[in-house]
Amino acid sequence: MKRARFVIVLVTFAKVTLAQSAAEKEVLQFERDACKAFLDADPAALERVLTPDFTLTLSNGEVSTRVNEINELRSGKVHYDIFENYDMTARIYGDDMAVVLGKTRVKGTSEGKPFDRVVQFTDTLVRRDGRWQLAAGHVSRLENN
Repeated sequence: MKRARFVIVLVTFAKVTLAQSAAEKEVLQFERDACKAFLDADPAALERVLTPDFTLTLSNGEVSTRVNEINELRSGKVHYDIFENYDMTARIYGDDMAVVLGKTRVKGTSEGKPFDRVVQFTDTLVRRDGRWQLAAGHVSRLENN
């Protein structure tokens, strides 16, 4: 009887682990797709990935909104040659919330001035209408970059 319970627990654990792994992969792919919206300077794609009440807290304490981010992209003042997330880990909470931690390298020009930096980020994602969206983010510039 003990052996049967152990097998049931082991099978249940394996199913949960696989499900979490699939959800984590989905969330990490969402993050890569969100980067592509910035890299491609695609405001419509950015509108799809950001919630209407999205906020981004920057290293200097300023808070940017969805409207700010989309307008900056539309203006063409910022151009990205590189916008890449890496070293990411995802934490899944239920079926509709996730937190992603990682680093982002951005390189390009802002109002004609070049930049190349790496930031540490924490993103909070929610699933709405069957798709992930970014609800909030926080970035901290890494000192040696």
